[in-house]
Amino acid sequence: MTVASHLQELRRKHEHLSEQVEREQRSPATDALKIADMKKQKMKLKEEITRLMQA
Repeated sequence: MTVASHLQELRRKHEHLSEQVEREQRSPATDALKIADMKKQKMKLKEEITRLMQA
């Protein structure tokens, strides 16, 4: 897997998590722990994307 394709996959996962977080936050029965976990995953993905772009 090339760095470019890996970055593309990480961005896709980040976008998917963003959509999930938005859906969960709009839901009347929101699970705060689930949302917090997804946000942590998003942050880790963003950090990985940034690290790879600087390499």
